[in-house]
Amino acid sequence: MATAGVVIGSSTNICFRRPHQSKLFSSELGFVTSQLSGIQISYNLSHVPKPISSPFSPALQPVARRICPFTGKKANRANKVSFSNHKTKKLQFVNLQYKKVWWEAGKRYVKLRLSTKAIKTIEKNGLDAVAKKAGIDLRKE
Repeated sequence: MATAGVVIGSSTNICFRRPHQSKLFSSELGFVTSQLSGIQISYNLSHVPKPISSPFSPALQPVARRICPFTGKKANRANKVSFSNHKTKKLQFVNLQYKKVWWEAGKRYVKLRLSTKAIKTIEKNGLDAVAKKAGIDLRKE
């Protein structure tokens, strides 16, 4: 067996002994031997937890996009211009509103997140015509 000494301060010697190489990890015995202290850490190898194979799912709910589904309007990148004419980027968001609209074909209200332009278009042309033109299935809403 090989011994190694580490000097701490001037008078203290600490010795570490290396365990035999076959005891480093022994699956037939079911224990692991530490190299520093020689302590046996026992555990049952048949009950080792298996990794979860399900796909990763985020803990937070996804945020609703700031896009109108009927008109396709989305945020506009613009410059914020100061008095000294210093330009910084900013976003001009769409005026989106949650609105319950009566759906005549389904005989019920449908809660939608619409831009104000889409609300005016629905009032003029009807919900079915605007949804059909945008390719939206109202039965899922």
